[in-house]
Amino acid sequence: MKTQKNNPSFPKRSAAIAAPIALLLAIGLISLYDITFGDRYPYYTTSSSSPSPATVSKCNLTRGEWLPDAEAPYYTNLTCPFIDDHQNCMKFGKPSLEYVRWRWKPDGCELPRFDAARFLDAMRGKSMAFVGDSLARNHFKSLLCLLSKSSRNVLARTVLGFSLLDLLVMGMGVSQVAQPEEVIGTAPEIDVTSRAVRRDYRYGSHGFTASLFWSPFLVKANLSNATLGMWDIHLDTADARWAAHVAGFDYVVMSDTNWFLRPSVYYKGGRRVGRNGAAAAAFPNETEIAVPRAVRAAFRTALGALSAPPGRFRGNAILRTVTPAHFENGEWNNGGDCVRTRPFRRDERALGAVEAEYRGVQVDAVREAEAAVRRNGGELLLLDITEAMDLRPDGHPSRYGHPPGGSVEGSFVVDCLHWCLPGPVDLWSELLFQMLVDQ
Repeated sequence: MKTQKNNPSFPKRSAAIAAPIALLLAIGLISLYDITFGDRYPYYTTSSSSPSPATVSKCNLTRGEWLPDAEAPYYTNLTCPFIDDHQNCMKFGKPSLEYVRWRWKPDGCELPRFDAARFLDAMRGKSMAFVGDSLARNHFKSLLCLLSKSSRNVLARTVLGFSLLDLLVMGMGVSQVAQPEEVIGTAPEIDVTSRAVRRDYRYGSHGFTASLFWSPFLVKANLSNATLGMWDIHLDTADARWAAHVAGFDYVVMSDTNWFLRPSVYYKGGRRVGRNGAAAAAFPNETEIAVPRAVRAAFRTALGALSAPPGRFRGNAILRTVTPAHFENGEWNNGGDCVRTRPFRRDERALGAVEAEYRGVQVDAVREAEAAVRRNGGELLLLDITEAMDLRPDGHPSRYGHPPGGSVEGSFVVDCLHWCLPGPVDLWSELLFQMLVDQ
């Protein structure tokens, strides 16, 4: 009896048998994907008729409307490992997934789709920091997901050209642009709110670092009374936890507003100068300072830190404008919810007075600080997403950011403030891509 190695026809017969089996198995996997997810997660392809940067630069990307989009989303909770449970609406069974089937259409042009490969190429050897509260984290996680996106159509195309072994080696045909490694220090700093002050993700293949700084007021703040949730906010002192590191980054994306609604006492020059309305019971004799006025002072201080010594910032700083909440029939703590399943039409809703005032404060702060930042060799840009996001009441987790009976934080059960991933929040990175890469 001849051994296998002496039979030259054996490998040929094995290959002849294995090839059809591999093809059938791969086709079966595609069919299983279709049956399981076909109706829930529509196709995404990278082919699109993207306009030239010159065309886009002539239109206002912040004014427009949401139109149906059969190609969304870029990713799902099955393809992105970075989605926090509180924004994982697919995982917790949000009843309608229609919120991922819309795309922002600016007036007068088409917004190019996010191109993860081009973004990473443009960021090669650079660093980007996101500074702010939980909505800054929402944006940060959206970007990480966009950079690790996969394409269902790539799977189908791959099957036709490679063997089963190739598919296994390449992750079953999934087109992953890049996966970062989280860089964890020996003793990471934890905030009084139990959140990590800083998190860093390193894309080794591109030498790109994306960092997240927890700073819910952008300025120095101390929790003075945990029982009352009372904060001491130093409106004239930037939060050193991010400000001391800002000069080392090429890009900084800043945002905040929501935490200013918490009971707060305001300080300037180390001296108490007032409080907000939520702190009236604890400090009835203190002068009340309107929240937008405090927000204006905080943003002036934070943007001023970009051009202040010792290490002046010489990169691109982006201020993201306020994103509206969509609680209806009550607030977050008294029965409010967000159950709409479609975007508003642009003529169906007017921007709320509070959001309009916050946005105006942020626009003014950028105008006031941009000259000083530019003198130091940097640039200050405005990422204006307020109008677009005001039209998306359907894109929030509502009750689907946690298991039944759970909560977002304490008695905060219904979330109409943060955004589902994937979802409308991915627009922020599409606009960021346009501002920093295509332009």
